[in-house]
Amino acid sequence: MARRGGGARAGRIVGRDMAALRVLLSRVRGPLRSPIHCSAWRPFASGPNFEYIIAEKRGKNNTVGLIQLNRPKALNALCNGLIEELNQALKTFQEDPAVGAIVLTGGDKAFAAGADIKEMQNLSFQHCYLQTLLSQWDYLTQVKKPVIAAVNGYALGGGCELAMMCDIIYAGEKAQFGQPEILLGTIPGAGGTQRLTRAVGKSLAMEMVLTGDRISAQDAKQAGLVSKIFPVETLVEEAIQCAERIASNSKIIVAMAKESVNAAFEMTLTEGRKLEKTLFHSTFATDDQKEGMAAFVEKRKANFRDQ
Repeated sequence: MARRGGGARAGRIVGRDMAALRVLLSRVRGPLRSPIHCSAWRPFASGPNFEYIIAEKRGKNNTVGLIQLNRPKALNALCNGLIEELNQALKTFQEDPAVGAIVLTGGDKAFAAGADIKEMQNLSFQHCYLQTLLSQWDYLTQVKKPVIAAVNGYALGGGCELAMMCDIIYAGEKAQFGQPEILLGTIPGAGGTQRLTRAVGKSLAMEMVLTGDRISAQDAKQAGLVSKIFPVETLVEEAIQCAERIASNSKIIVAMAKESVNAAFEMTLTEGRKLEKTLFHSTFATDDQKEGMAAFVEKRKANFRDQ
């Protein structure tokens, strides 16, 4: 499994990363890139005024929902308010029949540098347990429409976990991924130990979780965490183009395909194959399966109606 270059040893890595964590949230003085300059932005027709995110519809036919985390002074630290707004935007796009896929991104310097430590530091065990701390983050995994994470800069702690909740991860050339919770006297709590291990294997995941060390976009791609790497300035546009291609397909068939792939992480091969077969058979109850196969035979473009 690939490792981050440089050969730095554990003591120097921990010392450097502890210092980096202490100053991380005070490094940035200027705003994140705002908003992303690709093509025309299309806001919600009657959407809310968000404080921590920007939510827009993108693509030639408004088929892509774009959510930008926008808490620049805190490097997009995932406070409760931000998660609430993110869930609200995800719900809106999920219910919008015109939207076929969603892109989630941050800024050039940070996708998200982690959870908001100031909100957490004085919480008690009783509060965390009874209130099921971080459970509201799980909504992203319940969205039926595909979600693509476009990661520039830091994706650390909760930011890395948030990216891993998405269905596809595209990374900018300078992106960094890590689970540094161990340096704060805790462990990942939103799926980091589970999803990272499934993505990159036990050895690399264990090293990252136990040392708090980060990996580059290049190492993340080699390890299987990231699908593709793009220049910082074109990353979001590339993610939108991928989302547009997905959105051009039947939404109901796309949802079935997503469900089947995700089941591979939860089931045995035998159980997963049974579910896949059931979903495959179910596609034949849809008008879009009939249209898709007819279009192939007739050598024309399919006109899916999501039925």
